[in-house]
Formats: sequence, C-alpha cells, structure tokens
Amino acid sequence: MTGGARTAPPHPADPVLARTEGRAAYLTLNRPRALNALNHAMVRRITEALTAWEHDPAVETVVITGAGERGLCAGGDIRAVHDDARDGDGTASAAFWRDEYHLNARIARYPKPYVAVMDGIVMGGGVGVSAHGGVRVVTERSRIAMPETGIGFVPDVGGTHLLGRAPGELGTHLALTGTEIGAGDALLCGLADHYVPAASLGAFVADLAAVPVADALARHVQPPPAGRLAGQRDWIDSCYPAGTAEEIVERLFAHGDPDAKEAAETLLARSPTALKVTLAALRRARRLGSLERVLDQEYRVSLAALSSPDLVEGVRAQLVDKDRRPRWSPATLAEVTDADVARFFAPLGDGELGLAADPAGGTAH
Repeated sequence: MTGGARTAPPHPADPVLARTEGRAAYLTLNRPRALNALNHAMVRRITEALTAWEHDPAVETVVITGAGERGLCAGGDIRAVHDDARDGDGTASAAFWRDEYHLNARIARYPKPYVAVMDGIVMGGGVGVSAHGGVRVVTERSRIAMPETGIGFVPDVGGTHLLGRAPGELGTHLALTGTEIGAGDALLCGLADHYVPAASLGAFVADLAAVPVADALARHVQPPPAGRLAGQRDWIDSCYPAGTAEEIVERLFAHGDPDAKEAAETLLARSPTALKVTLAALRRARRLGSLERVLDQEYRVSLAALSSPDLVEGVRAQLVDKDRRPRWSPATLAEVTDADVARFFAPLGDGELGLAADPAGGTAH
C-alpha cells in the first residue's frame, strides 16, 4: 500500500498513522505492543484526520486498520483510567471519554464510506472506532467482545446501543457475560457487515485506493463461517428477558443446557454492580433510540463508575496484579440496591456530554 501518497509520510512511532493513496485515506492504529489500545492522543489524532478528509474532495473512502498481527484494537487505555480513579480526580478520564464518545458518534454519521477492518481482537474502545462505521469487515481471526463487566465497568463507546439492537436477547447475553464472538456471530448480531478471509485483506485494503468500496467488496467478500449463537437462541432468548439480574442467573441455572449453566457461572464471577447497571443501561438504551442519546447516558454511567470501588478493583485483579481474584463490593447481586444502580444514571447538570443536542455527532470537536 505504498506509493502515490499525497500526504507527508507519518513517523513510524506515531500511535496513529494517517496517509492518503489514490481515492482512499488510511488510518492505522499503531501501538501493536499494547494491542493498539486507544489513548486520548490517538482519539484526537483520528478526529483531526476525519475532519481533514471530510473536506478533501480527493478522499472518497476512509479505512481503519490495526498494526501488527493480533488485532485492530483491544480497547481503551484502561490502566490510565484505573490510575485516574485511584489516584486522581477523574478529570483526565472524563476528558478522554468526552472526546472518544464524540468520535464514536462522528464515525456513525461520517458522510463518506468508513471501512473498518475488524481483524483479530476488537474489544471495548476498538468496537467504538469500528462497529459504528458504514462498512465493517470481519475475518476468521476476528474476536469481538465488550468485556467490561469483568473489570467492574459497563459497556460504553455506544456498545449498549449496538448490543441493544441485536436480535432477541443476544445483546444482553454479550453485554453481561463479555463473551467473545467470531465473524459469523458478529454478522448475526449486527456488529459487522461483510466477511473477507484474512488472506485477502491486503488485496482488499489496497483495492480501496483504486476502486469504489462496492467493487472492492465484490472482489473479496466470501460466505462467513458458521457462528455459535444461532444455536443458543433457545436458552438465551428465554432466560435473559427476566426482570432482574438475579432472576436471569436463576433461569440460566434452571434451563438445563450446559451452555446456559456456564453463562450463569460467568455472571456470578462478574462485578454484581456492573451487571445490574449494564442490564439497566441496555434496556434504557433500547428506549432511548438514537446513538447520541445512548452515548449521553453512557457518559453519565462511566463517570459514576470512576467513584465505584469495583472499577479500580477489577482492573487491579485483571491487569495490574493479575491474580484474577477481584473482591467486588458489594459482593453479591442481592446486596446491590436499586438506589445503587440509579446513582449511575443521575444527571450531570452542566457536565453532560450533550451529544443528543448535537445530532451531527459533535463535528466541531
């Protein structure tokens, strides 16, 4: 994908590489040793590039990929959020999320084809910079998840909007358990649009510089491999509509399917507070409708999570000490009250994200 670039070559150490070639502009998340985890500087750089390319008549398509062989993006820089929650006042995380969520909305409303190559690991913030795009491509290596409840957090970056629109209760299952899915299931759940074998990705991405997106897709799209979720719809759709998280767990254990029992055991290992807040957020998201309104809600929830003990503890257990033995507080679902959950949705006054009042997706940001 070299030659013919109109822009100055990026420095190879830049965390986001941006260049143009032919009719396409290319963004590469470039922190492969960190699985291309997003930090604030990367969010700002992507936003700047999208602004420039939106007004460049020579750019007809924008393409986002990840450097290295392991994936597009493993999520946001949750270690920085952990440190801010533990030692800071939360302002750094709030500023990061404000810009990140504006970017998520911007991608969803981008006026030119935005092609997201969701190869390898795509989690959390990686879903935010890809699954809102107009053309979302997965491969046999794709591993997509919103695993936030495992670290005492709640799906954000528009994740509750995306999962709330999945067929039946599939989104509830994925949001609560954090289960990884592959290409076939991503297509079923509406998180992706096309399957391209990994061996064809290089040619597909290169073709976008020369031909319209539809032509490049026609050359390389193949039937996807079968997923697993379609065969699990019976227990997923019968257990997850329950009124409370406790009842969901009870139904899963009682169902009799081994996969349902495994899901119940997974839920009992997650943060009880995060589970209840996630369930409420997802159900509220379905009623809210627009992505912008859901992102406004997610911003309130994320800020509230900063002062919740489970976020610091969950990141400690999974990423800092890596003992995988989080001590959640409260420790059980029964101890998490309705008031505990309601706190996460409290209005922020002058501190609101305010995207719903700016349907253009915050293009001035």
